[in-house]
Amino acid sequence: MLFLSPKQSLLLIPIFVIAIIQTVPILARNAHVINFRSPNLYPESLAWDPQAQHFLLGSLQQRLIAAVSDAGVVETFISDTELPDGASILGIAVDSYRNRLLAVVHQSHNNNQPPFNALAAYDARSRHRIFLSLLPSSSEDTSPAAANDVAVDYDGNAFVTNSAGNYIWKVTADGEASIFSRSQLFTANIPATANNDSLLGLNGIAYVSKGYLLVVQSCTGKLFKVDAIDGTARVVILNEDLIGADDIALRKDGGVAAAVSPVNKMWFLKSEDSWAEGVVFDRLELDLRRFPTSVTMGEKGRVYVLYGHLDEGRVGDSVREGFGIAEVRSKREGQDDSIWLFVLMGVGFAFLMFWRFQMSQLVKKMHHKIN
Repeated sequence: MLFLSPKQSLLLIPIFVIAIIQTVPILARNAHVINFRSPNLYPESLAWDPQAQHFLLGSLQQRLIAAVSDAGVVETFISDTELPDGASILGIAVDSYRNRLLAVVHQSHNNNQPPFNALAAYDARSRHRIFLSLLPSSSEDTSPAAANDVAVDYDGNAFVTNSAGNYIWKVTADGEASIFSRSQLFTANIPATANNDSLLGLNGIAYVSKGYLLVVQSCTGKLFKVDAIDGTARVVILNEDLIGADDIALRKDGGVAAAVSPVNKMWFLKSEDSWAEGVVFDRLELDLRRFPTSVTMGEKGRVYVLYGHLDEGRVGDSVREGFGIAEVRSKREGQDDSIWLFVLMGVGFAFLMFWRFQMSQLVKKMHHKIN
């Protein structure tokens, strides 16, 4: 049996105390909710800037990107009036390594305006535009392209989804754009009723540091794993389809993801084999009246969803000032944290009893020597 000296025992007690103290606040604090006001912003996208410590949001009705602090203070971060009238800022991504902000610019062919699809890159310090790259169309397109979401890899390459054409563009760090991946898998399961809706195809996209992309498809609920080098795609085997999924975000390790739908729910997913297969381990009901469209990972891997009321913004003549960003938590993950807390408390209590036993034995020995 292992016996510790009193000094060793005293040194180990603070370790258990610190571990418990660090775990308790995670379980005890309330979910972070940010309600903010910005007239007619109607944000579709949400990203977290870890360096500036604020959220960044695109706008459906305005040619700007807004910054929102964790206290709900709103600032116009970038206003680009040189973009076409009526253009929307849809997907956005933060390139922390180059201190850049990437934004998908889209304008539909409504109001007698030609369709416009581009990726804009901005310097996050000066807030000046670095480039505006037009996204090329394809002779195989049967409907106008609809650029939607963007992800960026460590080399500065951006990957943009085409929700109408069901393919992926690539834009290099220098702004050179091309069609990157046009896998037949992207159209294999699309129902005929979805062909005329430009926003039902490939949608949310995220980059995983191991060298691949995860892409959700709204109309089929399929999740695709796409090689970031050659564009080859595979269907990720899941225990359920993510029907209506609009966006997806991953934690840094790439093992846990969250996907959100404005007409369905939020899913928490995980994979232990680099997304050859995955499992939905939790589902959360959201406030669909507020039309959640985007999800991001904030500080310490916390999951945040955007309530942008995009359904109202698409009407065109609506007026709204209030929007929201809300932290959401998986109940299953919370249960795991609770289990670990009780384990730590149990081990700590057992160790305390063991320490008391050792101390009592020490006192008896000392008493015996004195006598």
